[in-house]
Amino acid sequence: MATQDTALVLGATGGIGGEVARALLARGWMIRALIRHEPPADADPRIQWQRGDAMDGEAVRRAAEGVGLIVHAVNPPGYRNWAAVVLPMLENTIAAARAVGARILLPGTLYNYGPDAFPVIAEDAPQDTQTIKGRIRATMEGRLREAAAEGVPVLIVRAGDYFGPRAGNAWFGQVVTPGKPVTVVKRIGKPGVGHQWAYLPDVAAAMASLVSVGERLRPFENIHMHGHWDEDGTQLVAAVRRAAGGNALIAAFPWWAVSLTWPFVRIFREVRELRYLWREPIRLGGSRLRELIGAEPHTPMDEAVAATLRGLGCIGRP
Repeated sequence: MATQDTALVLGATGGIGGEVARALLARGWMIRALIRHEPPADADPRIQWQRGDAMDGEAVRRAAEGVGLIVHAVNPPGYRNWAAVVLPMLENTIAAARAVGARILLPGTLYNYGPDAFPVIAEDAPQDTQTIKGRIRATMEGRLREAAAEGVPVLIVRAGDYFGPRAGNAWFGQVVTPGKPVTVVKRIGKPGVGHQWAYLPDVAAAMASLVSVGERLRPFENIHMHGHWDEDGTQLVAAVRRAAGGNALIAAFPWWAVSLTWPFVRIFREVRELRYLWREPIRLGGSRLRELIGAEPHTPMDEAVAATLRGLGCIGRP
């Protein structure tokens, strides 16, 4: 029988999975984590770490025994072989959730949407993207909608591009160089083009609040967070510069280098594919989150950026 205050987190050593685990722990949840290897040296002792692979359906099913929530925040190792791995992992989560009566929580992305949904992406906007990763994400969410209709409750929480002290592989890592003092701040989009950012601890706090409202959640929920709206594409860069002491140079992101090298460098292929998200202002619209929990968690930009830079080892501790 599922216990509503126990969660299984798939991807607990990653940015969003780890942050959600911490947010749930702060609210009194018991957390179980399925990981392929031994727990990291700094593993949270409050988490029950369990060996297993998200590609192994039986391992996921055993780990889910007795939980009321499965956080599906797992990605292929090194983000490789998405098409062959992502959907089978999701099917294992759906099967486990069905078997134990748990809700699935999926962190959503902007990749699902094409220009027809811009500039303000509504929660019911069609997911008509032409990118490879976007099509995979849209297929994932379509499958979850089917699962919800079959009796497996689903909560998707979508936010802008993540940044935070433990955000992992994210666009913010292109703005500065992790592990080095900030001497140059790269502006990814053009000045005047707004962009949606999301401070990861705020996203995790909102997710933890949402899963706690229980019966007020519909069988299938697709909820958007407003996060941090950089209205002209320069505000986050300015906040980084302030946090680093105000002397860093500002430079344009080298899209020209991406254009030259993307056939040979895998990560640049993905960056190039997602460039359309930086070419025009894109915001997330929706009011469902406020209906359910009121004002969303919101750390001020300067505070959030400073914490992120400290976490990345770019500035010293206060």
